[in-house]
Amino acid sequence: MSKTRNSTASELDTPTDLPQAAVDKISASLNTLLADAFALYLKTKNFHWHISGRHFRDYHLLLDEQSDQIFATTDQIAERVRKIGGTTLRSIGQVAKLKTIKDNDEDYVPPREMLRELMADNKKMAAAMRKAHDVADKHEDVATASILENFIDETERRTWFLFEASRQEGGNEA
Repeated sequence: MSKTRNSTASELDTPTDLPQAAVDKISASLNTLLADAFALYLKTKNFHWHISGRHFRDYHLLLDEQSDQIFATTDQIAERVRKIGGTTLRSIGQVAKLKTIKDNDEDYVPPREMLRELMADNKKMAAAMRKAHDVADKHEDVATASILENFIDETERRTWFLFEASRQEGGNEA
């Protein structure tokens, strides 16, 4: 016997003390972050796989480490949405619809441009996390805010490393 949409939805209902409007707003902001995390993960892996040049090993390892860190955020974000009674992403199509991080499908991107692009994407991600933090604060969701604080710090660290790695050698030019 197939289940109706309403009975399925009620079976996924997670008890929470947050009002439904808060759950909806927090979930929406977290799902956008989740879509961006998947997009940034894949872009970072793309550049990891296609980096070249004299700093190949250092950049290859840096981008591998950063992609692992980004991917590690996805489960925590999705589970936070579920803990508060929201629903989270179900498909690549939803990721494509919600993400704000732009793809880079170029055949060749110079290494410094890869690092600068990822730096800008991480800065954008940190700003989006701050906005999601504000939504969580507004609705007194301290657990979501706490998770985001750690992710903001990690994202700022990635941004800093990408900035320093992309600087011109022997000069102060960024």
